[in-house]
Amino acid sequence: MKELPVIARAQSYGSTVALRSDDVERTYSELLDRSATLAVAVLNGSDDLNESRIAYLIPTGLDYVTVQWAIWRAGGVAVPLSLSATEPELDYALTDSTADCVVTTRSLAERILGLCERHDQRLMVVEDVGDTDCGSLPSVDPQRNAMILYTSGTTSTPKGVVSSHLNIQAQIESLVEAWKWQASDSIPLFLPLHHIHGIINVMSCALWSGATIDTFPRFDIDAILNRVAERAYSVFMAVPTIYVKLLQAVGGMDAGEKQEVVSGFAGMRLMVSGSAALPATVHHEWTELTGQELLERYGMTEIGMALSNPYDGERRPGSVGVPLPGVEVRLMSESGEVVDAEDEPGEIQVRGPSVFVEYWNRPDVTADSFSDGWFRTGDIAVREKGYLRIMGRQSVDIIKSGGYKLSALEIESILLQHPSIQECAVVGVPDDIWGEAVAAAVVLQDAEQLTSDDLKMWCDDRLSHYKIPKRLRVVSGLPCNAMGKVTKPDVQELF
Repeated sequence: MKELPVIARAQSYGSTVALRSDDVERTYSELLDRSATLAVAVLNGSDDLNESRIAYLIPTGLDYVTVQWAIWRAGGVAVPLSLSATEPELDYALTDSTADCVVTTRSLAERILGLCERHDQRLMVVEDVGDTDCGSLPSVDPQRNAMILYTSGTTSTPKGVVSSHLNIQAQIESLVEAWKWQASDSIPLFLPLHHIHGIINVMSCALWSGATIDTFPRFDIDAILNRVAERAYSVFMAVPTIYVKLLQAVGGMDAGEKQEVVSGFAGMRLMVSGSAALPATVHHEWTELTGQELLERYGMTEIGMALSNPYDGERRPGSVGVPLPGVEVRLMSESGEVVDAEDEPGEIQVRGPSVFVEYWNRPDVTADSFSDGWFRTGDIAVREKGYLRIMGRQSVDIIKSGGYKLSALEIESILLQHPSIQECAVVGVPDDIWGEAVAAAVVLQDAEQLTSDDLKMWCDDRLSHYKIPKRLRVVSGLPCNAMGKVTKPDVQELF
């Protein structure tokens, strides 16, 4: 029987430790044996699932990996469910995917049992599957569909993004090459496993490479920092919010403890930030603290990762770099022309083997999402000295004011550099003269005060690089306390 590449590679790693959790270690051989047993249980007497959808509600750890591999080895399509999903959200995923079976753990079975009974879906509890001799498993063509991840994007109900085994393999191989994954690597996994960041960038790349994953059921900052201090990791991947929390936590440590943690971070070969824009201030603070230059990248559920700052070379704050191996990227103007010039905005469009197959049961939406074979991401970017910089979503983050396109994300990033501002959100509001004016709601740090005049003076120079008349830059300031309660509504034209 010919195995899928992910399984064949795991077989070559044998007794290497694949997963570690609470001092319990599992080898690649153990993952393979357990996934084969679970695959027979999922098959439930059939020879091949033939792309039947199998949903699973499983915490991070051994069971997650073995259930995912079991579904694939049985010929099914894996549909991971969010552990934080509400009952209506779980109901939607189960009915939209028309899952034949739901796999979960004993501790989570009560959350899903009622829905399974309502929809006449088989419920399989992993602890009820004994370690018996496995039967024969089907040969699975890599061109088959492998996974459905639900993404809401910015409009309508969540869409099921269907990826084939070949799509997933292309996504993994691109990152393994670009980020130089190796069998000696070790990485913590605390990201949600119903998103591509945790599933592909961390878990799948590590297991493809023969590396070791240290699993956490959630982001446990104390436990993770203890492991960092022990020099347990060579690779680290997180979202910007986590890096902010890490900066705060390390900043509050005593000198000796801080030195151990900082040394642990400094000794890593790669640290990556993604899933949201990383403020330049955080990028610089992290480098100043640890000596590490965070590598920013860009991707989405439909395409995997498409752009990345280089592993070797300049990692430019605020930029997402250049196309990854095997990925073609172009910018397209609103008028339908390819943008090759610097500093001109265009929609990011992607083509290559990593691009998904379709939106599940939505042929019209799928067709509308492609242009001559290029996937239309809906994200706007500009090219600056060869690197791409994301301006934001075409539908919500681009403010069109007086004929200019302004990036709400960039303005937010600048406002967050103010020492009194803890959080902010920038939006476009209707304006009879300019079409849209720029408005910002801000949450202040504890015990901080900020007037419109103060903000005006501070912003004047920092926003001067925008090629627009100053009178266009209108900000509605909503000073708030740390709990988000507005303390002094004040709407002013700041520029």
